[in-house]
Amino acid sequence: MEVAILPNYIIRKLIQPDDYAAVAPLLNFIYPEPTTAERLREDEESIPPGQLHYNEENELMGWDRPKWVAVDEREQIVGYAIAWRAPWTELGTLIQTVVVHPEFRGKGIGAALYAALHQWAMEVKASRLIDFIRENDKESVSFAERRGYEKERHMFESVLDLDNFDGGTLVGAIDEAKKAGIRFVTLAEEPGEAGERKLYELYKTTQPDIPGYAEDFPWFEEWKKWNIDRPGIRPEWIHIAKDGDRYVGVVTLQQNEQTRAMYHEYTGVLREYRGRRIALALKMLGVQTAKSNAVPYLKTHNDSMNAPMLRINRDLIGFRPEPGRYKMVRKLG
Repeated sequence: MEVAILPNYIIRKLIQPDDYAAVAPLLNFIYPEPTTAERLREDEESIPPGQLHYNEENELMGWDRPKWVAVDEREQIVGYAIAWRAPWTELGTLIQTVVVHPEFRGKGIGAALYAALHQWAMEVKASRLIDFIRENDKESVSFAERRGYEKERHMFESVLDLDNFDGGTLVGAIDEAKKAGIRFVTLAEEPGEAGERKLYELYKTTQPDIPGYAEDFPWFEEWKKWNIDRPGIRPEWIHIAKDGDRYVGVVTLQQNEQTRAMYHEYTGVLREYRGRRIALALKMLGVQTAKSNAVPYLKTHNDSMNAPMLRINRDLIGFRPEPGRYKMVRKLG
């Protein structure tokens, strides 16, 4: 196993699954919702071994996800880094995460982890690296900027506390949509591959409209793995708007097992059905689902360029702003 040595620290490849118990708490310093070692293991087991290749223009394709950890003299893991891409990730691109325990920052550990990650990225001929960094983590933003990263986009986090929220007049959007001929069902009410494939096509059509979206779309089986079969997502928590037999809108909720909170994992409405308050109706159905499951709060995220959805979430429903994330990009080569 290749290692890099610092005074009192070693940078080595992550050992699976042994290291996940120490890595999860590190990720919880930067994740908006906590994760667990079990969740990390489940995600990893659902991904086949890496297989990178190149197109005719020698642009990086395929998938892989190498990981490194920083270990101190007591065998304590104090830092973690990952570089990954999926088959549908934009050509040449790698997504990265680098995190060091706050008590161990300023000792060169982050720089060493990044150096290992960067060296691998150059070896596989990546053309750019992307990191998503909390906007209020000024130290990490500066760390990235010193290494040539630039802010490309700003993603906002928003939270809705549900204890004293009943929706008020906003709930009327559901009846308005119904009177206009829209019917609302859950995926649990239309089980089976036929409904899943219709939902897949809805995602595939609406997701490219998200500001900043530049990836290819995954094939059905891979999409289903991460959008229906993923832990925390249930068919009864996927609300679908229908016009006749056609799926025209969706809201998907995902629950965190530790906080019991729910995340608006996805919201989408076909272009020709926008402006009819269908998205608002779907959001309110999501709120009703969350309240019926005694969820303490809902979370969502929006790109700074997605003004219509920001208006629904913050101006109409009343989600309160929380520190979001910057999409930081470094070009390689």
